[in-house]
Amino acid sequence: MPEDRSEIRAALDAARAGRVAALRMRLAARFEAVAAGCPAVLELGCGHGHFLTAYAAAHPEEYCVGVDLIAHRIERAERKCRRAALGNLDFINTDASEFLAAIPDGLRFAAFFLLFSDPWPKTRHRKNRLIQTALLDRFAALAVPGATRLYFRTDHVSYFNWAEALVKNHPVWKVVPDAPWRFECETIFSERAPGYQSFVAECTADGKGS
Repeated sequence: MPEDRSEIRAALDAARAGRVAALRMRLAARFEAVAAGCPAVLELGCGHGHFLTAYAAAHPEEYCVGVDLIAHRIERAERKCRRAALGNLDFINTDASEFLAAIPDGLRFAAFFLLFSDPWPKTRHRKNRLIQTALLDRFAALAVPGATRLYFRTDHVSYFNWAEALVKNHPVWKVVPDAPWRFECETIFSERAPGYQSFVAECTADGKGS
């Protein structure tokens, strides 16, 4: 193991670049085989895959991707996918930032789902929250112009208010009051929650990226 900090950083960066390149190839192959040329659906923090498995079964014409950092969650999600024999669904065990960096050219998303992600309630930990301005920027670059929506749901009131404010202050995302929820499905998280709040946002970007 290199002792110099710069060498350690270089080794870590190289390992990350390798993972991103391999993931990009995997996504490109799957997208070409399953749904080339049509929008996809992404759930970041997909947990055990309850929601996205049900969604993919109800929308066989769409390519669905679920991402989670916790390996055992993805293992359970993949078992659900196999049992349902779904050819339009992939679950990927990786960091969200690596996944977003690996998305191949041409893959665009008609919907993003952020459902019951960790609220990181302490102020000093808010930088760890999944939804951030940088994430909204990346989502905008991956959106279908005039046709992409973000679906956010949480049982943490402070997190909801914080996320909604981020979206409202973003130059190319706007909250759409009373917009219909794209697909409803009870999950472990929604069943356990005493109540939750949701919003739907629309991307107004022109498709040129950010």
